[in-house]
Amino acid sequence: MFKYRFLEADRFTAGIILLLMFLSVVMTSCEKERYPEKTIPETSTMMDIDSNIYVTVKIGDQWWMAEDLRTTRYKDGTPINQLIDANNWSVSNQGAYCIYDGLSSAPGFLYNGYALENNAGLAPQGWRIPTDEDWKQLERHLGMSNPEQSSWRGDNQGDRLKLEGTTAWTRYGEVWGTNESGFSAKAGGCRMPNGTWGTPGLFQTGFWWSSTIKEAGQYWYRHLDYKRSDVFRYYGDANYGFAVRCVKE
Repeated sequence: MFKYRFLEADRFTAGIILLLMFLSVVMTSCEKERYPEKTIPETSTMMDIDSNIYVTVKIGDQWWMAEDLRTTRYKDGTPINQLIDANNWSVSNQGAYCIYDGLSSAPGFLYNGYALENNAGLAPQGWRIPTDEDWKQLERHLGMSNPEQSSWRGDNQGDRLKLEGTTAWTRYGEVWGTNESGFSAKAGGCRMPNGTWGTPGLFQTGFWWSSTIKEAGQYWYRHLDYKRSDVFRYYGDANYGFAVRCVKE
């Protein structure tokens, strides 16, 4: 009788163990499906004329800077005007840069559109300001089916460009950066044509120029927002202050 009870207890224990093992395998599989392992992108480094060193990343067939430009000089060594006063910024028709509200937490400099077209060359040696087509190539690689459209387009490409974590973006519901691309976009805000700082700014929005002219004095750009997972494409006046990422020539 006692032997029989012990056997039944052993079978019951074994059954529980097998059930727990099965549930563990299922849960692990579900976790992998929900949070698939990321492919680690190929990276390198480059340096600008100010000896700032930047991480670079290969995305598809392109090499991109994985940080915002922060040079104070053009490629030929000519200084870029730093404009702090709002009125000076609004009336300038010369290349200029600023730091968002003078904050050290800003991820890079904001440049006006005039800096893009300066013959002295804003991009470091061997690199260039990305064209609108360069941006579209990046977006296509990330799975966007409608990169030619204006305004908000795509689905999760914005999140795939954003740096993970709360050091760069404000968390908003299920909108959250994954940085699967390695682009590491940070929310650096912008400067308005009248010289005021764009709101919301740091940790909530990011704007990046392209070198492609829509019409005189206006350039195509990209915008990411902490409340959205897609990517905004439009054009803006040269007196805006946006961040710059460069692509390898």
